[in-house]
Amino acid sequence: MGLPLLGIIVKGLPVSWYLEFPPETKYITHAPFSWIAFIVYSLFILASIVPLLLRGILAFSRARVRSKGHFRFPWWGWMGILACFAAWTLAWTRFSLFEIFQPHTFFPLWLSFILIINGLTYRNKGKCMMLDRPGFFLILFPASAAFWWFFEYLNRFVQNWGYVGVHFGAWEYFWYATLSFSTVLPAVMGTREWLLTTSWLDSGFKRFFTLSFSRPRALAWTILLMSGFGLAGIGVWPDYLFLLLWVSPLLIIISLQTLMGERHILSDIAQGDWRPVVSSALAALFCGLFWEMWNFYSLAKWEYAVPFVHRYQIFEMPVLGYAGYLPFGLVIAAIAGMLDDHAAYDGRLTGPGTYEDPSRYSHNTMYRIQ
Repeated sequence: MGLPLLGIIVKGLPVSWYLEFPPETKYITHAPFSWIAFIVYSLFILASIVPLLLRGILAFSRARVRSKGHFRFPWWGWMGILACFAAWTLAWTRFSLFEIFQPHTFFPLWLSFILIINGLTYRNKGKCMMLDRPGFFLILFPASAAFWWFFEYLNRFVQNWGYVGVHFGAWEYFWYATLSFSTVLPAVMGTREWLLTTSWLDSGFKRFFTLSFSRPRALAWTILLMSGFGLAGIGVWPDYLFLLLWVSPLLIIISLQTLMGERHILSDIAQGDWRPVVSSALAALFCGLFWEMWNFYSLAKWEYAVPFVHRYQIFEMPVLGYAGYLPFGLVIAAIAGMLDDHAAYDGRLTGPGTYEDPSRYSHNTMYRIQ
């Protein structure tokens, strides 16, 4: 948290800009659209995801399609569906009778989503995070609020999004926003658990290509220092370093876990197992599509201002902006792994409703990359 502040202090920029609350002042004029930047970003994103995308499509086409689960969809999942449609209707309409509720539809929408996604997981394997690990499930809500407030803080240095539609005082803004932010981790981790019950994920990514490094500690120190410097610079060069808002926290966490001899979200790719990575990234992207869709016609909403690539919007988000959800999903899995030793690595299905020995994945065991 101190690195971005350190950067703007060294630069001589007013600290008050970045600590304003509620955050409303616009003090960054973003760079206009650039075809060169758009093409370069597009090529980088495609080079990163095309091998995984092709592998996933091939695995999905070959895997047995599970049109029906092994268990009945639970009653509370149906309640979630009904509540979701009710909240969705309130979010996208302007009935004067429900005017008082229309600025506050985010939390009920996403609480409904969380119920539905846990219901889908239960339907596939007869258990779900909400029922099987209620303590971990509940702790995700306050952890999620703190987690997303951190990203709101980082956004003050780049101003890539802002909230419009309604106005609240400082305390109202804090409490209403905290309630909404509390749904991020439960939604993404619930979606991740659901994805890990699908057969195509095992078929395509349990044994994929291996990626290892000969000197992981030296690499970790290098990445840690570079990520730290990059995070310190996001307020100084927001148009050029805004991507680090999503990438640097992930790289810092992984680097520190490597230096402390702990497992991390990328550990298994050294053995060719990409399921933790793919499921985490896809879960965030899947949730991201719903975040952006439900936001589009809501009364209280957010809008984007992304330098160089702000064009071809899907809802409010520029199309290339959706790539940010991929590393965001890995950050969420990493944070969840800190809250629970096996949270980032659970769901290793060897068959419907069965698991490999979880003791193999002890959080404190050094994972040595050959």
